[in-house]
Amino acid sequence: MVDYPDNAQAEHMVKTQIRSRGIHDAAVLNVMRKLPRHLFISGKSRDVAYGDYPISIGHGQTISQPYIVAYMTQALHLKGDEKVLEIGTGSGYQTAVLATLCKQVYTVEVIDVLLKNAERLLNAFGYTNIKYKHGDGSKGWPEHAPFDRIIVTAAAETIPVALKKQLSDNGILVIPVGDYKRYQDLLVVRKIGDSYQTEESIGCRFVPLMQG
Repeated sequence: MVDYPDNAQAEHMVKTQIRSRGIHDAAVLNVMRKLPRHLFISGKSRDVAYGDYPISIGHGQTISQPYIVAYMTQALHLKGDEKVLEIGTGSGYQTAVLATLCKQVYTVEVIDVLLKNAERLLNAFGYTNIKYKHGDGSKGWPEHAPFDRIIVTAAAETIPVALKKQLSDNGILVIPVGDYKRYQDLLVVRKIGDSYQTEESIGCRFVPLMQG
């Protein structure tokens, strides 16, 4: 686990934006109260980095609102030994949260420059449990399937079949689904044997899942 120094702004963010809205997973709260979110957002002030909103990272992409990052991560119910597939590396912030809380992260990003920037930053931080792939996230990463958890940080019109097939038994998939021009529903999908149980959780707004 990468050990970050105390971060007063991140601590305040967690207290006012995340814990106060019902996020209770201690591990999620602990990593987000120290993770230097401002280092994942170049060209923005430190105050903006910890604001209660998504932030543009260029190329039509965003870093998600802190509460949404916490909510989606908590919905994965990570215990520390999972193999996680992340669709949409983006800035690498969500990737860092995951890599701190699970055994191995496989992250896929369709925009090559974002992937390279995130990989460079996360390597500099000292993460050794992340594998990176440039490609179409809707296809997942079949060579390394099945995955205990899958998280998608872009909105799909429907759940990609490939991702459902790459989920392990008793695995969890968290994905926003709906028209990207409107609000979407954040779905939590659990695979039980050959069936899938889908639960609608909260409304959200994500950029569209791009295919390359």
